[in-house]
Amino acid sequence: MPKLLFLAGSARKKSLNKQLAQAAANIAREKDADVTFLDLTDYDMPLYCMDLENEQGIPDNVVTVKKMFQSHDGIFIASPEFNSSFTPLLKNTLDWVSRPHEESEGILSAYKGKIFSIGSASPGMLGGIRGLVPLRMMLGNLGCHVIPTQIAVGGQNTIDNDNNLTNDHHIKLMDTLISEFMHVTETLHA
Repeated sequence: MPKLLFLAGSARKKSLNKQLAQAAANIAREKDADVTFLDLTDYDMPLYCMDLENEQGIPDNVVTVKKMFQSHDGIFIASPEFNSSFTPLLKNTLDWVSRPHEESEGILSAYKGKIFSIGSASPGMLGGIRGLVPLRMMLGNLGCHVIPTQIAVGGQNTIDNDNNLTNDHHIKLMDTLISEFMHVTETLHA
């Protein structure tokens, strides 16, 4: 079974995208995947700056998150939409994780050959889908394989207090997405 990492690009405690990432993780667990949930607020990172990197090196929290990326076969990101893009928190994390921290490390070692799956949730009817376009583009440019199926959960009361999707269409789509995510991950990492 694949080793999968689930995270949200949101710092809010009651974030719909944290709930969406948990809902995805729950379905992957039901399908016997080895699942880890990462809350980015547990790993504070300064705003990326090359001067800071050159003067102080890679922060410990960045190395920890990067090692999580490296040790998992696939990564699911639930990304809120901020002004038709993804969040500064997620962008900063992805930028830091792209930086080498070991002398012999290859370029983009946390991304090359990784399988990514993406989704979003929003109270608005579009479900944050406009933010997934630039996220998909960035991940592709980093050398990742982003599976074609994605999910955008829009509307009120779409995720319950136990992090389960409540709409039959969303449940079916998430099940399809996780099945595809696991299949592609298993196939490319066999």
